[in-house]
Amino acid sequence: MGAHCDDIEIGCGGTLLQILTERIDVHLTWVVFASNPARRQEAETGARLFSEGADSLELRIHDFRDGFLPTEPERLKETFEHLKHDIPQPDIIFTHYRHDLHQDHRAVSDLTWNTFRNQLILEYEIPKWDGDMGQPNAFFPISRATGEAKIRFLHEAYTSQAAKAWFSQDLFWSLMRIRGMESNAADTIAEAFYSRKMVLSV
Repeated sequence: MGAHCDDIEIGCGGTLLQILTERIDVHLTWVVFASNPARRQEAETGARLFSEGADSLELRIHDFRDGFLPTEPERLKETFEHLKHDIPQPDIIFTHYRHDLHQDHRAVSDLTWNTFRNQLILEYEIPKWDGDMGQPNAFFPISRATGEAKIRFLHEAYTSQAAKAWFSQDLFWSLMRIRGMESNAADTIAEAFYSRKMVLSV
């Protein structure tokens, strides 16, 4: 689940790439809520790059207005209800961090939890000027090659973001390096998530 066209790739793109190097039976439903025609084309490119090797990819890009997701609660809720009907038993759901300070990110996170009650949900982080980085409690180590591919694919897909100061190789690498250090990752980098509820069984 991504509020905006590049959120999934930034938040969990390395994890998806790493999973796809180790599993061949992956089916992805890739959902973006806010887009416009130009950004939609970028999102399609990003999803294709980051899902290579998956058994299947279902791409759903909606046309909510960027920055205004909380102002359309009924339509947004209905969109999630359709998702619940169409993909009733996903194995894992990646969504935004609940305490993200971007209003669109919070809206998507809240409705993810409201809609999917019996699935493992991991909340990813998006670096931004708001300064809302927290202390994640779940880590996914990734190889250096995967981290490099993540950064390369981000810049290949999202050319409209290239001029922004935050959209840089060193920022993305630094965050993966910090999370790798925190998790003692063998290849020194990782992506981090927040797991607020997990059901364990033997």
